[in-house]
Amino acid sequence: MSRIAIIPGDGIGVEVTREAARVLEAARDAFGLDLSLETYDMGAERYLRDGVTITEDEFRTLSDDADAILLGALGDPRVPGQVHARDILLGLRFRLDLYVNYRPCVLLDPRFCPLREAEGRTIDLDIFRENTEGLYVNAGGVLREGTPHEVATQEMINTRHGVERIVRAAFEHAQRHGRGRVTLVDKANAMPIAGGLWRRTFTEVAEAFPGIETDTMYVDAMAMDLVRRPERYQVIVTSNLFGDILSDLAAEITGGLGLAPSANVHPCRHALFEPVHGSAPDIAGQGKANPIGAVRCVALLLEHLGHGAAAAAVDAAVRRTVADGVLTPDLGGAASTEQVGAHVADAVRGAAPAANAV
Repeated sequence: MSRIAIIPGDGIGVEVTREAARVLEAARDAFGLDLSLETYDMGAERYLRDGVTITEDEFRTLSDDADAILLGALGDPRVPGQVHARDILLGLRFRLDLYVNYRPCVLLDPRFCPLREAEGRTIDLDIFRENTEGLYVNAGGVLREGTPHEVATQEMINTRHGVERIVRAAFEHAQRHGRGRVTLVDKANAMPIAGGLWRRTFTEVAEAFPGIETDTMYVDAMAMDLVRRPERYQVIVTSNLFGDILSDLAAEITGGLGLAPSANVHPCRHALFEPVHGSAPDIAGQGKANPIGAVRCVALLLEHLGHGAAAAAVDAAVRRTVADGVLTPDLGGAASTEQVGAHVADAVRGAAPAANAV
């Protein structure tokens, strides 16, 4: 049995995660999967009520017993400093060493693309962002804070171990999925010390994958090229900060954050799946939130657990829902969050193998 921990989150996170769980249950039943789903009370409401973010016992349970975690968006303006989001999301990311942040960016329909002449373009790229190093480790400090002579330093940490494992993960993914090119994105011209480590490591790892083409791009040039010719790219590997920025850009040109899933993974150990949009408290409870990003996380989760047919059925169900025009207002539709989730779940059930059909 695979045990799935569900953390609904805050705001619209609760709503879209509910629909993702609906689709996951539909896939479980349709394909006869041995999955157990357990919901955890973590988020702003609990923090405001009890002053608790995540306990050590809960962390150990998630670490030792959960085969995957499905997480909703976290964030609530009532919580000072978003301490609960930091403890839960960043706590799990760093303490579970989820060093791979994987963002598949696929254009499901040309009308969702803001680029001119989107019709006929195939945009299908995967971004591998290093998830536990770089500028986000919060190394640095402040001198003379609050004075005209204040000095703030924020240090970028890159280790050979950390760089090599994310680069290798990108190449292994490319090889496994028939991707012909891996592109390294850096800023080696202006940051030669960090850039040198990334480029040397990239070149050395690439030698083990002779059938895959390689190239390198500076991050500013990549930002321009993703707008100009996104169809050129297949797999991108980059640092924490650059990946954070580029993955949102890639999400926007393929339809926006409402469609975008992500996986935070330590291969063969831990995996956390979350849509990349925020908690959007301004529309929470109105049934307007787009659940497709969260639902696409279910496909990633199922694939991670080795249920490829069920994952493919969820992906196909999302595409059918888009084709049928069952869309939330952000995509020009009139459907509610629940209606979109129900439509996807029904399509998944319709894809059930004959042996499991009811």
